[in-house]
Amino acid sequence: MTQPVEMSSLGDLVWARGFTDPAWVRRHNAAGREAVPSRRVWRGRNQPWELPATERDSGIDSLRLTTPDGRAIPLPEVFAAAQTDAFVVLHRGTVVHERYLHGYEAHVPHFNASAAKSYAGLLAAVLEHEGLLDRTARVTTYVPELAGTAFGEAEVGHLLHMGTRMSYAGRPYDKALEAQRYAAILAPRLRPYGYTGPVTIREHLATARATGAPGAGFRYENGNVEALAEVLRRITGTTTSALLSELLWSRIGAEEDAYYILDSEGAEAACGGFSATARDVARLGEMIRCGGAAGDRQVVPESVAAGITAPVPEYTRRVRFPAAPATTPATLSYHDLWWIPNDPHGSFMASGIHGQRLFVSPGLDLVIVHFASQVMSPAVPQVPLIEAFLLVGAHLNGTRPHS
Repeated sequence: MTQPVEMSSLGDLVWARGFTDPAWVRRHNAAGREAVPSRRVWRGRNQPWELPATERDSGIDSLRLTTPDGRAIPLPEVFAAAQTDAFVVLHRGTVVHERYLHGYEAHVPHFNASAAKSYAGLLAAVLEHEGLLDRTARVTTYVPELAGTAFGEAEVGHLLHMGTRMSYAGRPYDKALEAQRYAAILAPRLRPYGYTGPVTIREHLATARATGAPGAGFRYENGNVEALAEVLRRITGTTTSALLSELLWSRIGAEEDAYYILDSEGAEAACGGFSATARDVARLGEMIRCGGAAGDRQVVPESVAAGITAPVPEYTRRVRFPAAPATTPATLSYHDLWWIPNDPHGSFMASGIHGQRLFVSPGLDLVIVHFASQVMSPAVPQVPLIEAFLLVGAHLNGTRPHS
């Protein structure tokens, strides 16, 4: 009899059903919300925040990125390797570079994937500033139904810093497999034959049991963000889409509505089911870079914008991206669902699978939005996007790049 094979041993096969094909990933990124229910994040009635654009050549395409082995690779080749769909660069509030590739159009919302986690962190910080959220409170204070789960017994702050340890439904934790199981909740066609697992995000969270004390270590896991989103919904009595619209999207002068995909109960996939245009995400980043202001409108308190790079808990000081090999050095920090590169410029970043990035660098007066459809696989080398962004910022500022 053939022995069953553990999926975690199959390498690329855990990313099957098209995720090994950039064209399929691109289709999913641009139109995935058409395959499942979605809810718009209204842009409001305000006029779009006009982003001035320079007519001069930025010189970005002529830059070369030096690799650790001494090779100098033209930046267009770097972004081609990343399967770039959109690349928008703002320097001191002016669009100095904007490009759309592979048929992607500027007005079409693109999945932000896990970059959306950072937007949830920003919402939480605003509600904390307003006195509505206590990050030291247990999650069950707000969501009693999560009692006994890994998330319910944690503090809100542990969710914001990926500080929980859990297993789902009693099985050993495997990040790639759990990501696939989460996707199956949202997209029934991804469920294997005979699937009997959770069919809603709420049911999924209810199966999580703690395997370690909260706040003792960093583990990047979607459930933290979904539990946080439920906390925010309970506090405000509204949907995640309406909350993001009210606090951010309707106030940054967005050009287009954004969207969240929904589970079968109508709950938003807060950890990664968000779609928006590159220019509108650039507006969000520019607002934060400008101390929470979009032009003459204060969107979020200045202290909230500054707090993104506030001191982080010890267990999130040295971490690495989820897809990074365990042998690579842990050089990043993590705070309120934002990645901190720990560079000399006070940069911070929202990051999603397949190359989605919102990179904000106050010291370089820089905001970069990068949307891509790169395959995530051990067989596909990951592109050094942070190094490329810093190279662009140093070039625009007329300084030497820092790594």
